[in-house]
Amino acid sequence: MGENPAKNHYAQLNQGEENEMEIFGYKTQGCRKALCIAGYILSCGALLLLFYWKPEWDVWANCTRCSLEEADIVLLRTTDEFRIYSRKTVTWISVSALIKSRLDYPATAEEDSVFSKAIMKPSLQVKSIQVQRIRYVWNIYAKQFQKVGALEDHHTCSAIHAKFGSGLTCNERNVRKVICGPNTIDVPVIPIWKLLIKEVLNPFYVFQLFSVCLWFAEDYMEYATAIIIMSLLSIFLTVYDLRQQSVKLHRLVESHNNIMVTVCRNKEGFQELESHHLVPGDMLVLKEGKTLLPCDAILISGQCIVNESMLTGESIPVTKTHLPQADNFKPWRMHCAEDYKKHVLFCGTEVIQTKADDTGVVKAVVLRTGFNTAKGDLVRSILYPKPMNFKLYRDALRFLMCLIAFAAIGMIYTVCVFALNGEEAGEVVKKSLDVITIAVPPALPAALTTGIIYTQRRLKKKGIFCISPQRINMCGQLNLICFDKTGTLTEDGLDLWGLLPCERNCFQDIHSFPADHSLPWGPVFRAMVVCHSLIVWEGKIQGDPLDVKMFEATNWVIDDSSGHQIEGQGSTHATVVRPGPKASSAPVEGVAILHQFPFSSALQRMSVIAQEIGGEQQVFTKGAPEMVAMLCRAETVPLNFESKLLLYTAQGFRVIGLACKSLQAGKQSTDLTREEVESDLTFLGLLIMENRLKRETKPVLEELSAARIRSVMVTGDNIQTAVTVAKNAGMISATNRVILVEANKIPGSFSASITWKPLEENKTEDYRGLQDDSPPTTERRIRLALASGQYHFAMSGKSYQIVAQHFRHLLPKLLLNGTVFARMSPGQKSSLVEEFQKLDYFVGMCGDGANDCGALKVAHAGISLSEQEASVASPFTSRTPSIACVPELIREGRAALVTSFCMFKYMALYSTIQYLGVLLLYWLKTGKILPINFSQWAQDPSWTKRRWRYWTVFWMRAYVCEKGESSQLNAFGNYQFLFQDLAITTVIGVTTRASQ
Repeated sequence: MGENPAKNHYAQLNQGEENEMEIFGYKTQGCRKALCIAGYILSCGALLLLFYWKPEWDVWANCTRCSLEEADIVLLRTTDEFRIYSRKTVTWISVSALIKSRLDYPATAEEDSVFSKAIMKPSLQVKSIQVQRIRYVWNIYAKQFQKVGALEDHHTCSAIHAKFGSGLTCNERNVRKVICGPNTIDVPVIPIWKLLIKEVLNPFYVFQLFSVCLWFAEDYMEYATAIIIMSLLSIFLTVYDLRQQSVKLHRLVESHNNIMVTVCRNKEGFQELESHHLVPGDMLVLKEGKTLLPCDAILISGQCIVNESMLTGESIPVTKTHLPQADNFKPWRMHCAEDYKKHVLFCGTEVIQTKADDTGVVKAVVLRTGFNTAKGDLVRSILYPKPMNFKLYRDALRFLMCLIAFAAIGMIYTVCVFALNGEEAGEVVKKSLDVITIAVPPALPAALTTGIIYTQRRLKKKGIFCISPQRINMCGQLNLICFDKTGTLTEDGLDLWGLLPCERNCFQDIHSFPADHSLPWGPVFRAMVVCHSLIVWEGKIQGDPLDVKMFEATNWVIDDSSGHQIEGQGSTHATVVRPGPKASSAPVEGVAILHQFPFSSALQRMSVIAQEIGGEQQVFTKGAPEMVAMLCRAETVPLNFESKLLLYTAQGFRVIGLACKSLQAGKQSTDLTREEVESDLTFLGLLIMENRLKRETKPVLEELSAARIRSVMVTGDNIQTAVTVAKNAGMISATNRVILVEANKIPGSFSASITWKPLEENKTEDYRGLQDDSPPTTERRIRLALASGQYHFAMSGKSYQIVAQHFRHLLPKLLLNGTVFARMSPGQKSSLVEEFQKLDYFVGMCGDGANDCGALKVAHAGISLSEQEASVASPFTSRTPSIACVPELIREGRAALVTSFCMFKYMALYSTIQYLGVLLLYWLKTGKILPINFSQWAQDPSWTKRRWRYWTVFWMRAYVCEKGESSQLNAFGNYQFLFQDLAITTVIGVTTRASQ
C-alpha cells in the first residue's frame, strides 16, 4: 500500500536539508483499533510483531487519512532511496499555567516568532511531535510543523542586537522553555534488557526461534540446542558491543548537561543558573577563564578565543568576533555569507580567553539548544546513522527470497507426498514447516556476525577503531581513496624556508631561514610580528602552525597582560607583542594588536589593525598570494609576481602573501568594516613555507596503486603546491602531464567559460575558451587532449563549483581523470565525494579531521587520523596519524567480504544439499519405485535424518577445506577454520551418535 499525497494530508519536513522527510497525517479510528487488537490476540502476537517490523502497516490498519492539522498520528518517510517509514504520536504541550490572562500573552513572545504562531487560542496549547530527538511544533498560520530549539533565521543583525541584547523577560523564558524543552543532550545508557529484546526481535532471530521450536516438537533436540547456543553467543556479542558504544556516547555528552552559566534577564539583571534552563534568545554572559559552551550562541559584544577541537579535530585556538550591527534587511546569516561561523560559538567547544569591548562584558545570544546544536547534531549522526546501500546486503536479501520461494515449492510438494501417503494432519504440518527451516539457513545471521566481530577485533589490535561495524564489509570494495594534504599526506608542522621582500614594485633578494643575520626592522618584519591570531595559553604560544613558525622567526614575545592603555583607543584588552631577549634591536617598545579580522576560508586571508606604542595605526593582511595581490594597488605589485609565485609553488612550497597600509588618525578600529580595511593595500612580499611529506606516504600510495586503487588529493591549499606534492608522493607519474581546468563565469551573463592549461607550460593551448552552449565541441576537444597522452586533471574549488553548475555533462569525464582538487571548502569536499559515488566508485576519505568531517561522514568509509571528539562521527579512527592504516583497513575489509561470501556460499550449499536430500527421501517414502526394503529404510525417521546429516557433513567438509586453501584473505585464520570445521563435524557427529 502506498501514499497518495493529497492536500493538507502530506507535507515535507526539513525541506532541502540532509534529513529531509515526507510527513503524512492520520487519525486513530476506534473500530479499526479494536479489530487490530483482536488480530493480535488471535495471531498470538504475530500480527503485532509484523506491525513492529512495518510501522506503516500499523498506521494504515489502525488509522484513517486526515489533514496534518487534525492528525493524532503522523507517518514519516525518508526521501532517500531507502524510503524508510517511522510512526510518531502527536503530543500536546499546555502553556495555560504560564499565561494568566490575555494581557500577559503579548509579552510572552513576538508576533513573528514561531512560539506565538504555535500557541492555539483559547486553549493555550501547542501541538508537537519529536523526530530523532528534535521537537517540531504546529504553526497554526503556515499549516506546517516547524523545528523549535533554535533562533529563527529571519532576524537581521540589528534585530538580534535590539531584541535580544538586553535579555528575555521571565514570561518569555518560561514559555520558550516549556515549548523547546530543556537544553540537554541526554543520551542515557540503554539497559541491557532493551538491547536484548530489540536484537531478539530481529526477523532472522524470530525465524530461528520458530525453527528451534519446530525441531523440539520433532524431538530433534541436539541440533536445536547447538543452534540455540550459536545464536545466543551471537546475540550476546552484539549486545555487548552496542552496550559499550552506548556507554562511550553517554560519557561523551554527560558533562554537557551540568554547567553553571550567567545569563542576563530583562529588568532582572544577571542570574546564575544551570545550563539546562537555557532557551533560544537568552543573553549569555561569558566570564574570564575557561568555559565549556553548553549551547550554540551568537557573539554580540567582545571577542573570544575558542578551542574547537571537538569540531575540527585540531587543538588550534580560533578567534571569534562579535556580530556587526549592520542596518539592512538581510537575515544575519545571509549578511555574513560564508563567514557567519566566525560570529558563532559552538556547543561543546571551549572558550579559553575573552576580550571585552567598551561595554566591559562579553555577551552572546543563545542560538540553538539541545540536539539542535553542533554537538547535538554530531551525537544525532551517531544515534541515527545514514543507511548504506551496499550491494552485498541487497543480494543477500534476494538470495533469501529465492530460498523462501524454493521452500514454498518444497512445502507444497511435502504436503502432497504425505497427504497421498495417508499421514496424520499434525505430521504433515510439521514436515511441511520443517522444509522451510531446511531451505532457509537459521544460522546465517550468527555466522555473519561472528565474521565481522573477528575482523573488528583485529582492527582494534592494529590501532583502528570502528563505531560502524556494518561498514567493514564495504571497505573490501573501496576502489578510490580521497586524501587531505596537510597533516595527512604531509607533516602537520610547517618550516619557514624563506622570505621574498618587495620594495618599489620589485622583488629583493630572498632571505633564507635559518640565517646568520636577523631580518631587518621594516614593514615586512612588522607584518610577521602582528599579522596572526596567536595567544599565550598555559604558558605556551598557541595557534595555527603557520602563524607560530612565522612569529617564532622574529624572536619577539607576546605580552598576555590585559587592559593595555592605547592612545586614542581607551582601555582595551589588546594583545601586545614586544622584542624578546634574542630579538634584534627595534626602534619601538612594542606593537599592540587592536583588532582582528580572522582568517576566512571563503576570503582566503586575515587582517589585523595594529599600532606601535606611541605611533600610528596600520593594517596588515596575510593570505593566499593571488587574493592579497588583488587587494593591493597595482603599482605596488611586481610585474613578475605570477612567475615568482609559480616558481616556488611548483617546488611544493606553501606561499603566503603579505600587505599593509596606514590608517587615518582619529579613526576607531572597531568602527571600520573589513571592506574598508582590506583595500588599497601595499604589497610587501612573499613568505615561503616548506611542508614535507610524511615518511610512509609514498610507500602507501604505491601499494594502493599496485592494487589498482585510485588515489585523489582534496585540499584547501594552493593548486600548484598540491600538484607538486601529488608528484612527489607518486599520485602523478613524472611522465604524465597535468591539465589545469579553469572555469569562470562570464561577467554580465548567466553562462560560463572553461579553459584547459598544461600546468607545466602555464599557457593556454588551442582548445580553450569553450562556452557552455557548445557541448559537442567541448567533448571533442577533451577527447583530442586525452588522446595525445596520459593526463591528470587539476582544478580549484571555484572551478569545480562552476563546472558542476554550468558544465554538468563534463563533470563525470573530468572526475574520471581528476587527481588534484585544491582550494576546496568543506562543503565542496562533501559534494566531490558524493559525485564520485554517483560514478559507482566505492569511496574512502582519509583526513585529519580539520574541515573534513562532512566528507568523512558521506564517504563509504571515512577514516579519521585524529583522536579528537570529531572522530566520533567518522566510522573509523586510527590511533596513529598515518595513512598506513588505509591499506590495513582495505585488507581487513576484503577479508571480511570474502568471509561473508564464503558464508553465503557455504549456507547455500548446506541448505541446497539438505533441501534436495530431504525432498528425495520424502519421495522415496512413497515406495512406488524402489524395492520395498529400501522403502522401509526410508520410512525410518532416524535413518532419514542421519542420511542427510552424512551428506551434509561430507559436502560441508569438502567446501570448507577448499575455501580454506584457496582464500588468502579470509577473515577466519587457518586455526580458526580448523576449529570451525572441527566444531561442525563434532556437533553433527555427536547428534548422529545420540540418535543411534
